Order: sequence, then C-alpha cells, then structure tokens
Amino acid sequence: MSKSSNQRVTIVLPAYNAEKLIDSTIQSVVNQTFEDWEMLVVDDCSTDGTRDIVQKWAEKDPRIKLIALSANFGGPAGPRNVGVREASGKFVAFLDSDDIWHPRKLEIQLQVLFKSNASFVCSQMKDFTSEQEILFDSIDHYHLEDVSFKQQSLRARIPTSSVIAERDLLKATPFVESIDYKAVEDYHCWLRLLESTPKCIKVLAPLLFYRKIDGQISGSKVYMMKKVFMVHRDYPRRSRFGALVLTLTHVLGGLYFRFIKKGM
Repeated sequence: MSKSSNQRVTIVLPAYNAEKLIDSTIQSVVNQTFEDWEMLVVDDCSTDGTRDIVQKWAEKDPRIKLIALSANFGGPAGPRNVGVREASGKFVAFLDSDDIWHPRKLEIQLQVLFKSNASFVCSQMKDFTSEQEILFDSIDHYHLEDVSFKQQSLRARIPTSSVIAERDLLKATPFVESIDYKAVEDYHCWLRLLESTPKCIKVLAPLLFYRKIDGQISGSKVYMMKKVFMVHRDYPRRSRFGALVLTLTHVLGGLYFRFIKKGM
C-alpha cells in the first residue's frame, strides 16, 4: 500500500498511570507493517513515570507525540476526544495503554477500508493475561462480517482497541465525557456511529490482544450490567422494558464470548 496523506492513520492512546505496561503497547505500534501513522499519547495527569516513558519513545520516533493534559478527566472519553481533535490523519485508530496489536493490524484494516469504501472497521480480539500467551497468526486469509446498529444493541461486538474510523465521523460523534458513562462510553459511541454510517465492517481475525487484569472496571459484572442498562434506558426512542431486554442479551452474550470463547 503506497503512502499518502489520504491514508495516514492517527492512533489515539489515552494513558493514566500506565508505566508498567505502556512500553509493550507502543512497541506493538512501532512493529506495524503499515508505517504511515502518528500516535498521540494523551496522558490524563499520570502520577507515575508514564510521561517520561512516552517522551523517550517520542525522542526515538517522531511519529509518537505526547499530549500532557493539565486536568484529569477521570476516564478515557475525554483524552480520546482530545486525540481525535488533534489528529492529522484521515482515519483514527484507538488503542488502550495495556493492549497489544498484531503487526499487520493497520495494514489489513486499511485494505478493508479502501476496498469497501467503508468509514468504520474493527476486528476480533483475543484475551491474554501474560504476553507469553500471545501468538501472532500469519493471517493469509480472513473473512469479514457487517456489524449493524441492531446487532451492536443486542451485544457488544466492537472491541475499542480494534476500531479505525474516519476522523470527521468521530468528530461529529464524540465520546460522552460524563463520569456516569465511564466504562461504557465506547459502547455508547459505537451505537451512535452506527446510526450515522450503515455498518461497521469486522475483520474476523484476531488483530487485537486484550490484556485481562485483576480489578479492571470492565471485569465487574454487576457494575457493567448497570452501566449497560443506563445506556439503553437513556438512548432515544427506547422503552424501559426494551432496555431491560437488551441489557440481558448483552450480558448473556458477553459471558459466552468472554469466558467460553476468550475473545470477541
């Protein structure tokens, strides 16, 4: 794939006290086969050595930039929105500070974007607890599926660190920064995006490795169930009963894919 400003990807990475894991995450970006990217690490007032680590990477690779926020947002929505506003690429990819990308992640998804003329893509992911578990498949062939608004309403199908979407689409549909939406701001954003664009194309190959950590917010099932219910209850044109049904399908689907399939 030839380089042009029309293909450049801005990677937005929100970070908070990530000094223990962010090196591996950044390395997985540097290892990408597609090279026309910039990475904006938006640090949300870390109190550890996160900023120093990112600055050392930035000194080695000019594509990496640190955005040091002066006030803490209390969640990743605000830093992601800052990164989207500062992005120079036509496309924006999201990556959390403890996740790992397959080396061909950007290459494969950009091929899908340009061949399909789509504006929103994601991929499958695999869970891991130790980096020794990660094996990068060659991925010579892969299938695609469409994710619609209805499908995403029934169950979360779009892993955030696998998403690439058009910058202008994301600017028009920013993450809700209210603390009430913490841990579901991404699920809510993808629903709204799917009302703006017909579908998200999902690459059925594990291009993302999601790190499972004890104490993660997303690991609290009751907490997440309440948050998902809030999203559906407050979503326009949804009844309270409909919100209950969609919360149930979301939870059951999540339990199956995260605990039996070990991925999404």
